[in-house]
Amino acid sequence: MSSLKRIRQGAAGILLFAIWLLTCLVLHRPQPEHLREFSMERLLRTSLLPVGQTMYIWGGGWNQDDAGAGIEAVTLGVSKRWAEYAAWQTEQYDFDQTRYQSHDGLDCSGYIGWLLYNVFHTRNGETGYVVGASKMARACAARGWGYLVQGDYRPGDICSMEGHVWMSLGRCPDGSVLLVHASPPGVRICGTYLDDGTKSEAVKLAEQVMQRQYPAWYSRYPECGVGYFYLEDSVSMRWYTDEETDPYHLQEMQAEDVIHFFVSGMKEII
Repeated sequence: MSSLKRIRQGAAGILLFAIWLLTCLVLHRPQPEHLREFSMERLLRTSLLPVGQTMYIWGGGWNQDDAGAGIEAVTLGVSKRWAEYAAWQTEQYDFDQTRYQSHDGLDCSGYIGWLLYNVFHTRNGETGYVVGASKMARACAARGWGYLVQGDYRPGDICSMEGHVWMSLGRCPDGSVLLVHASPPGVRICGTYLDDGTKSEAVKLAEQVMQRQYPAWYSRYPECGVGYFYLEDSVSMRWYTDEETDPYHLQEMQAEDVIHFFVSGMKEII
């Protein structure tokens, strides 16, 4: 066999391999996900949808392997099952008795994962965002969505601490923070107490919102305060925003203004 013929055969073999490789890449290419641009208004508005109608369930929002997002955390909207389950619960609700009833509610990571999915996606069943609570803020920053801060809390900040994750709804003039999270007994708006343990403006604001907007829930679960240690122990991911993603400058508002923006009728009672 001449050297020229061997060269031609070798080139043909390389070409066939390249065609095979390209075909494999095309056939096995992941389907593009249906994503939309971030919106601070959508983030804050969506965060309120499960409030007062979703119980805290350890493992809620996770998959069966407890290793990532479950079906509810990659589904648009609030599950009807959450509200139906919550409606049957009493003031004696004990989340220790409902562990891993994962379709009946959400835990803290499941709630934030569900929230992020509903902010960015337009179809069900795509890649979810549920990770461990203490890792959530850093995981969001690693995606390029924002940057890490500590000791300062603005609306929309995703805040991680050991064993918990929550979202800030902004500060009050006394320095306390209004927040939304999934924490026993369920998804609710709370405020941080002052460092001396006294009731803060944020706690009072949370009570007013929960009592007016979610009276059935509030009648069973009136506690709307969390410890001052939330502000000491958390690291937060603050979203990158601009005039397109936050045209109302919600990220710069105080908690009371955020509530006025989203909750109709609250301005008259606060």
